[in-house]
Amino acid sequence: QAQLVESGGGLVQAGGSLRLSCAASRSIFSINTMGWYRQAPGKERELVATITHVGSTYYADSVKGRFTISRDNAKNTVYLQMSSLKPEDTAVYYCNRLIGATFWGQGTQVTVSS
Repeated sequence: QAQLVESGGGLVQAGGSLRLSCAASRSIFSINTMGWYRQAPGKERELVATITHVGSTYYADSVKGRFTISRDNAKNTVYLQMSSLKPEDTAVYYCNRLIGATFWGQGTQVTVSS
């Protein structure tokens, strides 16, 4: 059964750090490029970072230099290390494959206080 389970969110002060995890079923993870997305209240979901099966990465300009995406192919898990967090990073964070996503997990809430 396909599934995505995000975890690791929470409330943190500006400048703080969090590490998000996403456990995916093998049918989703496999050799696919995986991504972290986020959706702030009243805004569209946006792509934050991606990582290919062999570890090539992409970051949105808004998080470049502060976030690091990684993956453990043996555990079908993708991570997002977030540092120097800003209030504008507040959102629900989701992971998914970059291409061919058919459903979304529940996400994990990240709230950054100023």
